[in-house]
Amino acid sequence: MRSHYCGEINESLLGKEIEVCGWVHRRRDHGGVIFIDLRDREGLLQVVFDPDRAEIFEQAERIRSEFVLRVKGLVRARPDGTVNPSMRTGKIEVLALDLEVLNKSETPPFHHDEQANEDIRLKYRYLDLRREKMLGNLMLRHKVTMAMRAYLDSNGFIDVETPMLTRATPEGARDYIVPSRTNPGKFFALPQSPQLFKQLLMMSGLDRYYQIVRCFRDEDLRADRQPEFTQLDIEMSFVDEAAVTANVESMIRHVFKKAMDVELADPFPRMTYAEAMHRYGSDKPDLRIDLELIEVSDLMSSVDFKVFAGPASDPEGRVAALCVPGGAEMSRKIIDDYTAFVARYGARGLAYIKVNDLAAGRDGLQSPILKFLPDDAVTGIVERTGAKTGDLIFFGADKARVVNDALGALRIKVGEDRGLVAEGWAPLWVVDFPMFEKDAASKRWSALHHPFTAPSVNDAEALKADPGHALSRAYDMV
Repeated sequence: MRSHYCGEINESLLGKEIEVCGWVHRRRDHGGVIFIDLRDREGLLQVVFDPDRAEIFEQAERIRSEFVLRVKGLVRARPDGTVNPSMRTGKIEVLALDLEVLNKSETPPFHHDEQANEDIRLKYRYLDLRREKMLGNLMLRHKVTMAMRAYLDSNGFIDVETPMLTRATPEGARDYIVPSRTNPGKFFALPQSPQLFKQLLMMSGLDRYYQIVRCFRDEDLRADRQPEFTQLDIEMSFVDEAAVTANVESMIRHVFKKAMDVELADPFPRMTYAEAMHRYGSDKPDLRIDLELIEVSDLMSSVDFKVFAGPASDPEGRVAALCVPGGAEMSRKIIDDYTAFVARYGARGLAYIKVNDLAAGRDGLQSPILKFLPDDAVTGIVERTGAKTGDLIFFGADKARVVNDALGALRIKVGEDRGLVAEGWAPLWVVDFPMFEKDAASKRWSALHHPFTAPSVNDAEALKADPGHALSRAYDMV
C-alpha cells in the first residue's frame, strides 16, 4: 500500500513511481490544477492533480482537509520559481496517477494551524497529536530514550523492570493505592519511584541498573509536578559522587548530540545550593537569563521603613533587589500584574524604583517608597544593582524563603516576558544541598530531598546538634 513516507521523498526518486498514504494538510485549487499537501509523521509532500486525468481530478475536487488518502504517482522536479526551501520535500512534487480515499473527514473542530483551548485539544486528542509540534515532541522523546538506552547499554548498565504493585514506602508525596481483590481491606501502592527495588538489586550484585519507568505521586498539578510521569532511574555500586556525576553528565552530552545535534559544555559548571538561592532565588536556576537577585539587607536594616527594616534585621529574613534592564517603561498595570504574580508565592507586595535619569540622582528616580529611604540607602541600592537610566528595580522583603520563591519566580517570568532568555542550553550541577528543612507549621525538621539522602558528615551527634546547617550528599543537574 505504501512505498515511502511523505517526508522521505527527495530528488533521488525523480522519475520513479511511488505510493504514499497520509492526511490532507492543505488543498489549493489554482485555476484548474489542484495541489494537495499530504502529511504523515515524516513531513509534507505536494501532490499535483492534473485535469488531463479526469477521473482522479474529479475525486480530488471533493477532497477536504484531514481526508486520509492513498496516492500513487510520479516524482518530478518542481517548476522554476516554485521550489519551497522551508520543506524537506520542497524541490520535488508528485503527479498523481491513482487516488484512493481511505477515510473521509468531517470538518474538524480546529485545524492544524489554529490555537485551540486546552479543553478542546484534550477532547480531540487524536487531532491535537497530528499537529507538527505535538508529533515532534513524541518523535524527540523517542530519540531521547533511544540515545539513553544506547549509552547505558554500552556502559555496562542492565535494564531491569521492577514491580508496579507494591507496598507503600516513605517518599516525598502521597501514594496512589489500589484495592486488593484477594485480600479485602488491604491495598497495593503504585510506586513513587523504584528506590527500594534498585537498592535490593545493588545488594544482589547487579552493580549497574537502569530503567525508564513510570512513577505515580498523588499531589496537586504544577508546572513541574504531575500525578504520573516517566523518569530515567539509575543505580550504581562501588562508586562515589564524582563517578555518578561523571557518568550522568557524559550521558546527557551524548543524548543532546544524538537527539538534537547539540554540543554541551564539558564539563558542566557547578554551583552550591547556597549560591544558587542567594543569586537566583532557586535551586534550579536558568542561567540563560542574565538577571540576579542582589542582597540589600545591610542597606535597609536601619531605615525607618518597617516593611524593609523588619526583614533586614530578622536572622531568617531577607531584602533583595532585582534590576530589570529597560524596565522603567513598564506601565502601572504591568507592575500590578507582577505584584499579583508574586503574591502566589507568599509575597505581600512588590516595591519598585524606576530609574528615569541616573544623572539626576534622587530626582531622576520614581517610586512610592523613595520618601521612606534616606539618601545613602538609595545611592547604595543604585550602585549595588548597577542600575542605569531606563531600568527598574523590584524589591522583595520578607522571610528569606518567601523572598527567594517570589523574586526567583519573578526573575523567570520577567526574563520570558521581555525576551531576555538567551538561545541555547545552560546545564549546571547544583551541589551541597541542606540535609533538612524546617516546616514552619509543625516546627519539625524533615529531609529536603528525601529520607534516603546521606549526610555529608559521619558524626551523628554533630548532625543532631545542628541539623539546620547540615549538608547532604545530594546534587541536582539543571
